[in-house]
Amino acid sequence: MSKNRTDLTNRGAASGSVTRRTFLRSTALAAGGLIAAPAIMRHAALGSDDPILIGSLHDQSGAVGTSGVPMVRALELGIEEVNAAGGVLGRPLKLVHYDTQSNIQLYTQYAQQIALKDKVAVVHGGITSASREAIRPVFGRYKTLYFYNTLYEGGVCDRNVFSTGTTPAQTVEKLVPYALERWGKKVYILAADYNYGQITAKWMEKYTRDNGGEVLSVDFFPLDVTNFGSTISKIQQAKPDVVFSALVGGNHTAFYRQWAAAGLKGSIPIASTTFGLVNELAALEASESDGIISGYGYYEELTTPASTKFTGALKEKFPGIPYISELAACTYEGFHLWVEAAKKAQSIDRMKVTEALEEGMSFDGPTGTVTIDHKTHHTVRNAFLAEAKEKLWSVVGSYPDQPPADTAAVCDLIANPRDTKQYVISL
Repeated sequence: MSKNRTDLTNRGAASGSVTRRTFLRSTALAAGGLIAAPAIMRHAALGSDDPILIGSLHDQSGAVGTSGVPMVRALELGIEEVNAAGGVLGRPLKLVHYDTQSNIQLYTQYAQQIALKDKVAVVHGGITSASREAIRPVFGRYKTLYFYNTLYEGGVCDRNVFSTGTTPAQTVEKLVPYALERWGKKVYILAADYNYGQITAKWMEKYTRDNGGEVLSVDFFPLDVTNFGSTISKIQQAKPDVVFSALVGGNHTAFYRQWAAAGLKGSIPIASTTFGLVNELAALEASESDGIISGYGYYEELTTPASTKFTGALKEKFPGIPYISELAACTYEGFHLWVEAAKKAQSIDRMKVTEALEEGMSFDGPTGTVTIDHKTHHTVRNAFLAEAKEKLWSVVGSYPDQPPADTAAVCDLIANPRDTKQYVISL
């Protein structure tokens, strides 16, 4: 057995089939650690009692690990629910999870292992766009269906991939005009220095121009940067009306603390496409976060019956779980979309499930009704704006049934089903 698969609370494994009783017992143990993963699938033909393997590649440690923990928990919850209802096609589901530790090399390594050795039916995984682009070609090469359940910059056009998170046309297009109208037209942009931050910054610039605003400067930061003193001085000198932030990860949380310490929070407001995804409201004092505006496809504070049921179940199963954001909600919905498609197809075959999803598969989840768009393999979904108040989010805007219009401008998988690119949308 590989040394990378021996730790059952991290990314370990033990081979062999499980009964429903032993599976549910192992699921209950997940409250203290991640579900164990099988080392190598048996080469014998699977019987009706053998579990269907669901893959997970999510960071549980490192710069974005805090974001990944609720995503895996959402998968664990979904699997437990489906198994309690009889499984899929009469078989239980079992999670095969690897902690990718915010390390792109591990993403590539584990992607090959989960596809070739574990032979999972589907993979849910990736947080940063860099991690997605590291594993997306692997799953295409080995014909393993892949769900990317994270908000991102848009443009992925790949029939083997379903992207369930929000894109800029669904959230940034709402956030920018709201901020400009509320605070003023002069904008300073901060973003993480990789493709998500770079492309999202371009969308911020576009929507600022479209709404009569002016971009004073755009600054990019590697994910390991924690000192923003010189940047804060530059912003003070530029005197913008609002700062737009697409900073990413636990290290970048330092910006908001340093911003408040410099005495600027009360004079220059912040609107962000990423603030809150790393549990910032819990990590920061209310005096450091109050007033920040964000735009997402989900907030834990939504009070719909489906949202309340989802958050209640996660918190009961996993006490102390970090904030339940769009990342967890979209992962849960992506999982259930695959389940419903497998049931409709009466198969876990990759192409049969893909074709069932392409028929416009919908799921009523915590974010509302989400529907697969055949042309782009993205989702039509609700979007929201919210303001941080006393370490909670207060929803200030709701936008139902938003299409992935940005990706639809460059992607048509109906006309070009063999496309496998990520397009940088011309702005």
